Amino acid sequence: MKSILTILTILATTICSFAQQGTLSGKVTDKTSGEAIIGAVVFIKGSAKGTTTDVEGTYSLPLDAGLYQISITSLSYKPTEHTNIKIEPGKTTTLNVEIEQNSTEIQTVTIVGTRQTNTEMALMEDLKQSEIVVSGVSGEQIAKSLDRDAAAVVRRIPGVTVMNDRYIMIRGLSERYNTVMLNDALTPSTETDSRAFSFDVVPTSVLDRILVFKSGSPELPGEFGGGVIKIYTKNFADENTTSLGITGGYRSGTTFQNFKTYNGGKTDFLGFDDGTRALPSSFPGNLNSVSNSELTNVARKLSNNWGLKEAGAVPDMRLSLGLTRRFDLGNVDISNISSISYSNTNQYNEVDRFRYYKWYEGMPVSQRTEYQYLDKEYSQNARLGVISNWSFRLNNNNKLEFRNLFNQLGQSQVIERSGYQQSNDVDVKNVAQRYESRSIYSGQLQGTHDRNEEKTTYTWTAGYNYTNRNEPDYRRIRSQRAAGTENPFEWVIPYAASTFDAGRFYSELHENAFIGGAQVEHKFSKGDTLTENQPKIRAGVYAERKDRTFDARWMAYTVADPSQFNTSLLTQPLSQLFTQDNINPTTGFSLKEGTNPTDRYDAVNTLVAGYVGGSLPVQDKLNLSGGVRVEYNRQQLETTRFGGVPVKVDNPITSFLPSLNATYNLTQRALLRGGYSVSVNRPEFRELAPFAYYDFQMNAEIQGNEDVTTATIHNVDLRYEFYPNPTEIISFGAFYKYFKNPIETYILPSSSNSIFETNNAESAQSYGIETEIRKSFLNLSNRRLIQNMSLVLNASLIDSKINLGEKAENQAKERAMYGQSPFIVNAGVYYQDDEKDLQVNLLYNVIGKRIFAVGDNDAPSVYEMPRNVLDLSITKGIGRHLELKAGIQDILNQKIRLVQDSNNDARINSVDDDYTTFRRGSYSTIGVNYKF
Repeated sequence: MKSILTILTILATTICSFAQQGTLSGKVTDKTSGEAIIGAVVFIKGSAKGTTTDVEGTYSLPLDAGLYQISITSLSYKPTEHTNIKIEPGKTTTLNVEIEQNSTEIQTVTIVGTRQTNTEMALMEDLKQSEIVVSGVSGEQIAKSLDRDAAAVVRRIPGVTVMNDRYIMIRGLSERYNTVMLNDALTPSTETDSRAFSFDVVPTSVLDRILVFKSGSPELPGEFGGGVIKIYTKNFADENTTSLGITGGYRSGTTFQNFKTYNGGKTDFLGFDDGTRALPSSFPGNLNSVSNSELTNVARKLSNNWGLKEAGAVPDMRLSLGLTRRFDLGNVDISNISSISYSNTNQYNEVDRFRYYKWYEGMPVSQRTEYQYLDKEYSQNARLGVISNWSFRLNNNNKLEFRNLFNQLGQSQVIERSGYQQSNDVDVKNVAQRYESRSIYSGQLQGTHDRNEEKTTYTWTAGYNYTNRNEPDYRRIRSQRAAGTENPFEWVIPYAASTFDAGRFYSELHENAFIGGAQVEHKFSKGDTLTENQPKIRAGVYAERKDRTFDARWMAYTVADPSQFNTSLLTQPLSQLFTQDNINPTTGFSLKEGTNPTDRYDAVNTLVAGYVGGSLPVQDKLNLSGGVRVEYNRQQLETTRFGGVPVKVDNPITSFLPSLNATYNLTQRALLRGGYSVSVNRPEFRELAPFAYYDFQMNAEIQGNEDVTTATIHNVDLRYEFYPNPTEIISFGAFYKYFKNPIETYILPSSSNSIFETNNAESAQSYGIETEIRKSFLNLSNRRLIQNMSLVLNASLIDSKINLGEKAENQAKERAMYGQSPFIVNAGVYYQDDEKDLQVNLLYNVIGKRIFAVGDNDAPSVYEMPRNVLDLSITKGIGRHLELKAGIQDILNQKIRLVQDSNNDARINSVDDDYTTFRRGSYSTIGVNYKF
């Protein structure tokens, strides 16, 4: 709170005085007829300040004293510019403008340069002229916030929520229903167990804009349910620049507090393991082939790295280096934008975990909770990212772009679990030590070629994606004692290999993907026309081949000889438990192989798609667009069960995906959109593989199902949009989705840990309403303080219902869809003073996270997790090249609320359910950017 008050005091001191302003006013008329032009856009070139003409063609724009370059645009008219327009304090400057209608017979105008796409005005124009329902955020808006990466940026888009600070959900649907494209090419999934892209791998310094398409179109991928997210990075450099950014972060409850870690490798700070955690090179391929006499020596080869160490958590550190270069090679204009970013952060979370038994009449309250744990999670995260985009403008009609993205991410994690387990009536203390590294590369070569006076555009793309995930030496162990006693905790050592008792787990995944695509679009009027609604046709093809190899191995320490075992070992400190002396065939521990044949699989996915579509203006106000996309997808997976029984998955499916969108222009500034499309949702490799994996964090086993098949989704959208001026929008929308065979996570009946399995439900529905407001305060007051402010507000109210069918044994067959959010609110107040080079933003984000809607007809119960985040950030230019940034993010709450019935009974209508409560605090940052 002191930090917030300090920043607010600095802000108040900085903006306490303002200079007197003047006014620019006038009238815009047709040069030929002299009639007033309604809705003409009058704006200051190079800024977001502007207004529109009223029904009499007049306008009024308050401005600071100075010289300005004024631009005037209107639909079907030639744009005009007026330079050196002087605004004097307290006076009105009159500028009457006559504009000339655009003629299709004018001579061709040669344009040299690149259209600016990252401004608010450009974004609003893209949204307005879009053929389908789309939302987005511009680079200009991104620059106003203190957001570090794309994951934080997308929170500003209506209907979008961010989970775990990296994955996004659209319209309350889980991340599996989203398709992510980077510069119009599909991105690789950064997760191996789910369909998800980690948005924190893209730094804001290279972002041009982000668009979220919420309705279908033939040229968009056919696999989506929530939406298609397109991330566009900067591709063209206007000048040669070098920028350096350094940011430090303080996290309450973490920074400078005691932090648990363990001895890792020398390259952990770069995001990958140097081999310290790997199995020794001489380690046998399978312990079952090792004789008992040799097993002890083999087990002693594994390092005794179970001990934890404690140190103070240092502040977070983030570094970034940006380069832009532009030069000519003969007649070829070459541009390069590159960025190197590095971060090293620490985070401590406290997580309450509960598991409930199925409620029955008369069940005592004390017996309803199977366990109640407190997890202390210590995470160290390192990320090294490189982006390098090259552009080659061969001439005005031909350009090539070569884009590269590489990220290396590493996470070292320690979890200490304590609590009570009712099933065995014991207190528990468990420990997990985990390390995961991920390498991700995405490369694309794209060509764009204009022909026939820009009426016809050819675009082609070739790309390669690579993903590697390494999880070496994931260690887990439990201890317990009789509940309520002061007895020492004893380590649980099994008699046979166990996935969660004294286990060590190793896995590695490699995935390669090759992609290629081409599109041709033909406009039936000249490419430089200003007419929005013009007939066009487009057709294209897309192909992708993805290959994955996954290999896991695990083993566990066991009691070597129960008749001679030294039970005093069970109370030794963890750091001394598995010393070489304690690994022996008589009084100590042995090592048993637990690896199953299903712990390895090979998979291939082949996707071939073709589409044809276009748009057709039925009349001046109505535009229809749509077409059909056909996708042939074949998923193949091979693994083996016990006894050598092969498992072969081969799912060739052809999907016909029609779409139809309509846009009706009510006025020049208001329109109505509607759309219908069919899309699909396919299972991931991990969801098809029968491989079972124990997740310590969730305290559950996760397993795939080779019988899962593709889901079909019918999408309906309706939205009203109003554009008061070039940088403002007010919209209201509604949507409905029907799912056939939706892919859902089922909780299987289990007497031990929860088992989560993927399966197809019978059907599901999702529906909701959305609103978005982006409003400038420029015309609301004569005070500069108010005029420099703007408001961004968007909210979504969503509901869903899924029918799990007969596969849902002993649990509610109808509930909300897994991970569905019932409501989302994003609000932001932005202050930007160009004269003082000052930006101040106050942002608020709240997510209603429904875990499950369960209960019987008489007493329904709902579990929700509201998450409130408040951001305050300040950016101040210091001198010519130096910029200072500071900010505070406060997570006000993130918890679960149980809505109880009138008898105050918590009714859990399933075999067992798990719920969590996260406790987090505030996060403060301060940094500097220097531009050479």
